Amino acid sequence: MSKTNEPWTIGSILKWTGQYFAEKGVENPRLDAEVLLSHILDRERIQLYVNFDQPLQPQELTAFREAVKKRVARMPVAYITGHKEFMGLDFRVAPAVLIPRPDTEILVEAVLQKLQGVSPVQVLDLGTGSGAIIVSLVANLPAAQGIAVDISEEALAIARSNAEKHQVESRLTFYRGDLYQPVTGHTFDAIVSNPPYIPDMDIRELTPEVRQEPRLALAGGPDGLDFYRRIVHEADAYLKPGGFVAVEVGIHQAQAVAALAQDKPGLTFESMIKDYGGIERVVIFTKSQEVHRADSILSCE
Repeated sequence: MSKTNEPWTIGSILKWTGQYFAEKGVENPRLDAEVLLSHILDRERIQLYVNFDQPLQPQELTAFREAVKKRVARMPVAYITGHKEFMGLDFRVAPAVLIPRPDTEILVEAVLQKLQGVSPVQVLDLGTGSGAIIVSLVANLPAAQGIAVDISEEALAIARSNAEKHQVESRLTFYRGDLYQPVTGHTFDAIVSNPPYIPDMDIRELTPEVRQEPRLALAGGPDGLDFYRRIVHEADAYLKPGGFVAVEVGIHQAQAVAALAQDKPGLTFESMIKDYGGIERVVIFTKSQEVHRADSILSCE
């Protein structure tokens, strides 16, 4: 990034960076340039456009240069800025957690709809990562309490900070552990998860940006379904009567995940929900309301 005696202005540096990113194969060159500069200058993107002629200060230029280097090295923008918007909320992110995606908002919206009018509510989030799912749910459900589980202590630290940021930490408990292991003896109205679902052999085919995200949050076993098998197989023991499981799935996985309930008498496949691109993105299972029916019949004799 070099220039003659003329100072770098917002307009000139955006133009140069957009071209540079395009030459380096960055997917959204102009957008990424704007997001990074907005972050460095601590202002909204729209403010860049009304201040095109404003020169950058030396410290701003230095910080922006470092951000550009990281982006060209394929570090995701969200890791550079440390932030990602999800469900209208700003979440802290770092390389220890998966970056929240718009597709996952479909999962949160589906769960919110099913829990409408239910009070009180107990929700379990398996593999919470940044906490985007559980924090968004509890922030939108004033009567909800939640438990978030993750195997990574680094991820849990980020999730806790996001709960504090959005003032829901008093209604959330965080446990380190492997799926249901930390919550033995608890039952919930809803179990939610966006588990790792990329087949192991497909990891190397992912974009350079995605490969910088934690493998623990991506790799789902030989066929990508390892975590779904465990979640569905054990869910019955952790659901209240009438409770449900909602999971996000990858492309072409919905049918296979839905079929996992076939050999689980206490759990029934309910529905699939498509994302805005028409891809089946969320699978929902429910637990029957009719628990201990035989005992009830006997007690009436």
